[in-house]
Amino acid sequence: MIGRALTALGRALDHPDPLTAAMNTVAAVLAGNTPFYPIYLYVVLGRDATPMILLTLCSLPFWCAVPMLARRSGVAARVFLTVIGVLNTLWCAVVLGFNTGIALFLIPCILLATLGFHRAERRLMLGLTALPFLAYGVLRYAPMGPLMRMSAAAQRDLVTLNGFSVACLCAFLGYRFAGARPTKLP
Repeated sequence: MIGRALTALGRALDHPDPLTAAMNTVAAVLAGNTPFYPIYLYVVLGRDATPMILLTLCSLPFWCAVPMLARRSGVAARVFLTVIGVLNTLWCAVVLGFNTGIALFLIPCILLATLGFHRAERRLMLGLTALPFLAYGVLRYAPMGPLMRMSAAAQRDLVTLNGFSVACLCAFLGYRFAGARPTKLP
């Protein structure tokens, strides 16, 4: 049964364009990990923060939509994933606050915008690469939050958690997109 489920998931994520297939895999990993982030927050922030913590789940349906969109347009799915990554980071910054290191998640968004597109899509790539930088400027110079108040110690703990999460995500993106590139050496 698990084997069939994994086979079905593999078929759902597969795409003739290797970069779109890679983006589908990234979306699936993000969808699979999204429900765990509130658990980590619960451990750091405690039970009283539960209602606000659940707001970080808002991105889940969007991650799940990427492979479905890819069936119609690989380019649209790759753009969508990159934009949703930036918007999710902005939203989580509103909920948790800039001082939690949440803006670090803009780094994988830059990687999505640069690694997830073909040479012929450079203009699109450049525009999408600008989004995380603009989002950072907004977060840094026009802060919008946090909806949830927390101690300085909790903020430091979240910086550690978010920094480690970003490092893991960047490593995963590097490995996954390396597999989407031609392997023939010059």
